[in-house]
Amino acid sequence: MADTAGATKRTYGDDAHAIKARDVHFEFDSVPMHYIPGEVLATHIVNVMHLVLPEGERAMAQALSEALPHIHDERLREEVIGFVGQETMHANSHEAARIHLQSIGLDVDSYVRKVAWLVDRILGDHGLTGRAKDQWLKERLGLFAGMEHYTAVLGEWLLNADILEEKGMHPAMLDLVRWHGAEEVEHRSVVYDAFMYVDGSYARRARTAILASLTLLPLFIVSTAYMYRKDPEADRGKFWLRQFASATRRGVIPSWTVFLTEIPRYLRPGFHPAQLGPMDKALRYLGHSPAARAAGH
Repeated sequence: MADTAGATKRTYGDDAHAIKARDVHFEFDSVPMHYIPGEVLATHIVNVMHLVLPEGERAMAQALSEALPHIHDERLREEVIGFVGQETMHANSHEAARIHLQSIGLDVDSYVRKVAWLVDRILGDHGLTGRAKDQWLKERLGLFAGMEHYTAVLGEWLLNADILEEKGMHPAMLDLVRWHGAEEVEHRSVVYDAFMYVDGSYARRARTAILASLTLLPLFIVSTAYMYRKDPEADRGKFWLRQFASATRRGVIPSWTVFLTEIPRYLRPGFHPAQLGPMDKALRYLGHSPAARAAGH
């Protein structure tokens, strides 16, 4: 593997601060099934984070760990190690939320097992060796870089979605998704920089970004539909499509079109995640998050 491919393309600028995992803890005991009051479908769209993301984030952390031996830039190695720690904490925190929702009646265990199997089958290392192993690692890094672009964009949305507070979203769940969103903004450049370091091919970046977009959108749709069907409460409403349209129009959830409209920006030849905008709000939230404060950060 070419260790220096694309290394000169890395830019840090205002993002040049240490990425580190925060040992946070959330109390979910009082969280109800519909923790965004009156927004059943929107609640389950957020729930996708608790089911789908933990397995994807573990796979992403594994790929970055595999890439570490090929990264000799100490600054980037530091970023990657911090990123792996943050993703591991994300997965654990969301799993705790999923376990709580399971305990109050949202039966999702079989679906989670299927997601875990699918992620491993598609994004695992497959036991490859030699050149095939190197090429597959580059491909995975490209896919994960594309996915991280969307999580950073959604992270920005979560930090600015004041309507979630106005709707009375349960404080623990609101803190969980905003803490996660803020760290996605904070480490938005890491996977991209790692991909550029070990490969940097524009053709691979473009192809994997399109694949990431076309994978995430149906996964969100299928996962949300599953949880909506599994919702044990009688007041979930009958017309999920009307709920979806209404929640999108009122800004309770981001528009699904983000999975399509972000592609042109990511595919610009001179694109870098640092161009998404300032991360001041994300860093401020990480300094004031109730869970982070409780852990002493």
